[in-house]
Amino acid sequence: MHKITLLFGARLMTILVALRVLASAAETPVYPPTNFPDRSGWGRNIQRTMRLLATSTAEKRNKVRILFYGQSITEQGWSRLVEEDIRRRFPNADLVIENRALAGFSSQLLVKTAETDLYPFQPDLLIFHVYGAHDKYEDIIRRTRERTTAEILMQTDHVTKPADFTEETDPAKLPPAGKHWDAFMNHNWLPSLAKKYTAELCDQRTLWKAYLTENKLEPKALLKDDVHLNAHGEWFMAECVKAYLRYDPTLGPSPAEDWVKTYEMGKYEGKTAGGLEFDFDGTRIEAICSGVMSVPASVRIDARKPSELAELYGFTRAVTHPEGKWPVKWPIIAPIGSEKPLLVGDWAMEVTKDAADEKLFTFTLTGSKTGPDGEGRSNARFVSKSGRVVIETNAWNVTYPMNLAGIQTVPDKFTVKWRVEPHFVDEFVAPSVNGARTETIVPLAQGLRNTQHNLKIFCEGVLPIVSIRVYRPPLMAVSGAGKE
Repeated sequence: MHKITLLFGARLMTILVALRVLASAAETPVYPPTNFPDRSGWGRNIQRTMRLLATSTAEKRNKVRILFYGQSITEQGWSRLVEEDIRRRFPNADLVIENRALAGFSSQLLVKTAETDLYPFQPDLLIFHVYGAHDKYEDIIRRTRERTTAEILMQTDHVTKPADFTEETDPAKLPPAGKHWDAFMNHNWLPSLAKKYTAELCDQRTLWKAYLTENKLEPKALLKDDVHLNAHGEWFMAECVKAYLRYDPTLGPSPAEDWVKTYEMGKYEGKTAGGLEFDFDGTRIEAICSGVMSVPASVRIDARKPSELAELYGFTRAVTHPEGKWPVKWPIIAPIGSEKPLLVGDWAMEVTKDAADEKLFTFTLTGSKTGPDGEGRSNARFVSKSGRVVIETNAWNVTYPMNLAGIQTVPDKFTVKWRVEPHFVDEFVAPSVNGARTETIVPLAQGLRNTQHNLKIFCEGVLPIVSIRVYRPPLMAVSGAGKE
């Protein structure tokens, strides 16, 4: 009787699972299929990323970092559909995929938050869309080219209203100061930026028009309000982006292949007993390892400990923690600067709303390494006593982020917290080699000035570094520029 009961239970479970699958399939909507034009040139400028994905095997799993960045449109479900497709198509790739979009943050604000969200992430591929000022949009793209070796997939805007079908598309007739802003951005500015910075342009606006026309649909058929996508729109936007994520060796290498170089140490003369010495040009360097070390090795860059290089530290988002509420993900202050070298640690600012003017705030600042570090007001430039925190008056943005988080009235008192993180190691320790054949990578330094450097690693015994990877962004940052 016991065996019969078990058998019956197993069969019942199988039936239930099958019913759930059928129910799920029945709930999955079926949309009119895409009918994209010839895609022979699509993806030309993101072929390094696609090569890393396509050539990953169970024996050699390439690490690939992908970042979605933008505002509420990028937060929507289409990005998850794209991620799922990438993971399904390239199961052997060692993937790091994040979505750091901030709903409601136009390019005027995103250009500030990119300091903590975009450039430190160091993506191999940036998938990007944002509304807002055209010059701030370019600032983000330019700084990505100055500080990272990311390939960029820029998305044009989707169609939101019938008038979009008859908009002007001749770039010569769409000046920045003209009245046709959407047409200017999509048919003049974004294509020109893609060409100027060798980015890939996903022209989903044109694809959107063709899809709606072919299927006799109004723009609202793919929207849940005036601009945001419904499930159909999320599916179609994912299809547009996925169509560009293709590996085609006939396109030849993309420019990024020259921005990232891997040097095999077995073939390099700089490898010596007791360590190695290596000259390189770039902003980021990492070691690929083949074994473990019992004794840490000392790292020097340009004859200094990396911790002595001020540019190798970075701030995280400065987010508020209203009493009794979850932390607000939208930063209250951005960007934060410094006049003196940073220290790894935590910062906390206790903020009080001014009794006479609710748009002004007083505050006291405390650092985990400095202790009490000064007080100030939001309408005056602030330099902490240690010089390790500088806040300009235009960096404050309190009411809007709180409103986005559903906090309609700014509390009388609240706390803002952030951290300083290291983008370096002073001591090299080779971790255990991953049995799944992923690359065992030790980041050595990130954020160096884009010039020539010297790396030295001193050790006792065998140094298990099989190769060194160097990242050299294609543009040089202008001295003194780059932060709002």
